[in-house]
Amino acid sequence: MTDRATLLARAREMRRNPTEPEKRLWRHLSASQLAGHKFRRQAVIDYYIADFFCPLKKLIVEVDGDTHDVEADYKRDDRLRSKGYRTVRFGNLDVMRNMDGVLLVLVEVLEETPDRWVGCQASTTPSLKKRS
Repeated sequence: MTDRATLLARAREMRRNPTEPEKRLWRHLSASQLAGHKFRRQAVIDYYIADFFCPLKKLIVEVDGDTHDVEADYKRDDRLRSKGYRTVRFGNLDVMRNMDGVLLVLVEVLEETPDRWVGCQASTTPSLKKRS
């Protein structure tokens, strides 16, 4: 298993040199443009570099080329799912030829995925009532 520091360095390099499909999708995900949700690029999650990650939804978005190992992807997605993450995958051609369809699917997935911190505010925010 690769150590975290190496993964973080590799993720930084990948952010500097994204593929064309990743650049195109990032234009729609950056600056909270997609349904108001924030995404990070090349996020390190559980010793794995995700193309895009929405922390509020624990949603990973992958843009896969033709050379991806489908079996390895399935195993990784299954392991991450057991930790509460959801992964959505699109092929390079989907992003390049049908961006509207990709964005529509992402908006639907964001809407149906519960927020990660629902209900936490009440238990972590101190009471504002004055004590007598």
